[in-house]
Amino acid sequence: MRDLDQGRRYATLEDFENFVKLAYMSPGLHHSGGTVCEPVNLPVNKRHFDMVYSHIKYSDKPFMGSVTAPERAQDTVDMAKLVFGDDFVDQNTVITSLINANSPLTFDGTMLGAATVYAENNQATVISPFLLAGAMSPVTVAGTVTQVLAEALAGMAYVQLVRPGAPVVFGTFAAAVSMQSGAPTFGTPEPSLILYAAAALARRLGVPFRSGGGLCASKLPDAQAAYEAANTLQTSALAGVNFMLHTAGWLEGGLVMGYEKFIMDADQASILGVMLRGVDMSENGQALDALREVGPGAHLSLIHISEPTRRACRSRMPSSA
Repeated sequence: MRDLDQGRRYATLEDFENFVKLAYMSPGLHHSGGTVCEPVNLPVNKRHFDMVYSHIKYSDKPFMGSVTAPERAQDTVDMAKLVFGDDFVDQNTVITSLINANSPLTFDGTMLGAATVYAENNQATVISPFLLAGAMSPVTVAGTVTQVLAEALAGMAYVQLVRPGAPVVFGTFAAAVSMQSGAPTFGTPEPSLILYAAAALARRLGVPFRSGGGLCASKLPDAQAAYEAANTLQTSALAGVNFMLHTAGWLEGGLVMGYEKFIMDADQASILGVMLRGVDMSENGQALDALREVGPGAHLSLIHISEPTRRACRSRMPSSA
């Protein structure tokens, strides 16, 4: 946890609730998230109850369930049933969950146990290989993409064996490692190429795709954080991801959640949302009413300006304008 007033510190339930509320109030964020920070002031075996409850209480956006133990995944499903009803949950997806492969080429009992619970209850699993190229996967882009596909396919196939038709999302998290320190790096071109390739594979398979976010290695919400986060956010958007996880607040390679960084990233998410909507070619988008009103020869800067402002602008314009 990090903010400018108290610096780097352990997060509390209050911080968790604050981020849920901030995500709810952010128009560029469409999902409440999961473990937005770790409230270490609560016991490990019970904190998932408060985390899920916070998502339900302080937001009406979708949220992610606990995956740290199969029992905690079941607790998440049971809480959702209290809100939506047993039959509705069985027939509709109300929860997403993140199931990471223990790369290379392994799923551990915790992840498969949680995936089993969510699949049995018709809830979505985001099957995401977690790869650091050069450490947990081949150092080459082609080699890492091959491993991503193998691990994601294995996880998605397992979910379908548990309950045919259970919703799945093809996920990936890929980063390079520093050859000096072995620490993960972000905002570099190789993970972007992996992301583009994995997105194309997901479309070929006909499944939704998850990746990306405001990822950075910086310890502060500084220029490094902004550059690295922007590179990943824009790559993910242009790749056509269906679910962008870790969009806002990420610092220090994911070890820290930052308030200031969250606000910066949430603003970028809104900007990307406008860009992805494309050019508005409706009558309003072309300002046709204003064009008809001002007529031929009018200065285009007057379009979509109120009439008093327009008159004031005309009075100050040279006659040749």
